Amino acid sequence: MKALVTGFEPFGGEEINPAWEAVRRLPARLGAIWITRAQLPCSFARSGPALARLVRRAQPDLLLGVGQAGGRAELCLERVGINVQDARIPDNDGARPIDRAIERRGPAARFATLPIKACVAAMKEAGLPAAVSNTAGTFVCNHLLYVSARLAEAGGFRAGFLHVPYAPEQAARLGGVPSLAVDDIVRGIEVVLRTAAARRRDIRRSAGRED
Repeated sequence: MKALVTGFEPFGGEEINPAWEAVRRLPARLGAIWITRAQLPCSFARSGPALARLVRRAQPDLLLGVGQAGGRAELCLERVGINVQDARIPDNDGARPIDRAIERRGPAARFATLPIKACVAAMKEAGLPAAVSNTAGTFVCNHLLYVSARLAEAGGFRAGFLHVPYAPEQAARLGGVPSLAVDDIVRGIEVVLRTAAARRRDIRRSAGRED
């Protein structure tokens, strides 16, 4: 089985992005899973085309995007990407779209196709803080999940997106924000890949949230 795992470059004035720091530490092989690792630009305009090129080369069975969600305390597997770009800050190209569709004629939302609840349960069993998230925001991470789901549908593979907390060195500088060691983020990604490779059908368990 082949997996393509991507992490974003630093953005928003940060010197590192824990998503990429974790992705680049992944092994080339995880059991029967061969892993292609790649960094993506934090760019509304460039991230989708870059991902499409990677997919054409890697021909993955599984696609997992990883991105930083500063302020979150858990490894959050996203359920859905919505068809909107509404940027609180500029991306790394200086673009700041407001209330703009990702695809003018696309559906309002596209859903992840990984067994997200089973993956979250497995991460918790591994001693990691994890949750199903029902909003990927409206920045580049949401954009990438929406595009990933379209590529997965067209290519016959499965796709999802994992949001991760700040790394400890970022939290030390910012103060008062949760963080997670990069080694633990690596473990979380590995758990997601192993679980997704082992099962197609998700578990039926409530993951509704009020926040």
